[in-house]
Amino acid sequence: MKIQLGAVWHFSLAVRDPEKSAQFWTKNFDLQEMFRSDEAVALTNDAMIIGFFKGKPHPDTMDHLSFRLDSMRALREALETLKKNGVELEDPGDEIGPTSSGSPNMGLWFHDPDGYRWELSVQNGASRGAH
Repeated sequence: MKIQLGAVWHFSLAVRDPEKSAQFWTKNFDLQEMFRSDEAVALTNDAMIIGFFKGKPHPDTMDHLSFRLDSMRALREALETLKKNGVELEDPGDEIGPTSSGSPNMGLWFHDPDGYRWELSVQNGASRGAH
């Protein structure tokens, strides 16, 4: 029998400065502090937890991690928030696009202060008003 996976509950990343990472995420996303220690900060939105612990970042160990948004409107609003807050975006001027060649899913990509690559995406966004 194979194990059936559910939604991601939590994950943790090594970052140079957990406080700086927590500030980046709470400034841009609807996350609240769950707990902190001398070496870590954890944020939550009640659906998941992101932990940041003091260490050496290794953004090259994963290509990216994606969060699903519910609508193209939410994706466009996210883009405006990220731009307003000076977040490093990929594809400046043409940020929202297919998540891969020919994909009906639409997304945008950004980098956090430690260089990890993130995606925000809308499933079947191309048929839901891409631009």
